[in-house]
Amino acid sequence: MRFDRRVTTEPQGFAAPAAPDGANAQRELTVFLDRDGVLVRDRPDYVKNWSEVEIVPGSLEALGRLRSAGARVLVATNQSAVGRGIVRREAVDDMHARLADMALRHGARIDGFLVCPHTPDDGCACRKPKPGLLLQAQADRGVDLSTAFMVGDQVSDALAAEAAGCTAILLADRPPATTTPWRVVPSLADAVDLILDASRSPS
Repeated sequence: MRFDRRVTTEPQGFAAPAAPDGANAQRELTVFLDRDGVLVRDRPDYVKNWSEVEIVPGSLEALGRLRSAGARVLVATNQSAVGRGIVRREAVDDMHARLADMALRHGARIDGFLVCPHTPDDGCACRKPKPGLLLQAQADRGVDLSTAFMVGDQVSDALAAEAAGCTAILLADRPPATTTPWRVVPSLADAVDLILDASRSPS
């Protein structure tokens, strides 16, 4: 488990836009996103290289709105295909570098990637639904998890957020069968609406 510093998500000299005056809460806002199913279409045989990357429609535009609000965006993703020997870690890093570059070209920004390469049988502390990736971001980047959001399309994403003390937003067509405290919305754009509304609300 580690924060992946090998991916550079901004060109030299790039500065994040300042948040609007009086928007201190937005300036400190951190949003964690799952990768597959949120930014990139999921595949039953894993996303193995850049040629298989299909961007979820509207996701880059939603990221652009977070950037305009001064939010920090971190992608937290389980990539068990690495541990299974299906995908090389270098291929994952390449996809992430290209994804970050694409986001910048569309006026959005990804500030970093947190990757769990382990299989479910490895018993690691970072594979969601465990909160290790989010806790690592807290340790490495000083993220205030109590004010952070986690957006994902799997219950494991929401459980990781809950365990880390973040606000969980689940992308789904309908709520889970059991009652949960999570907000459920159909798209990342809708999740960004909730996040920005909450960040504007007085504490």
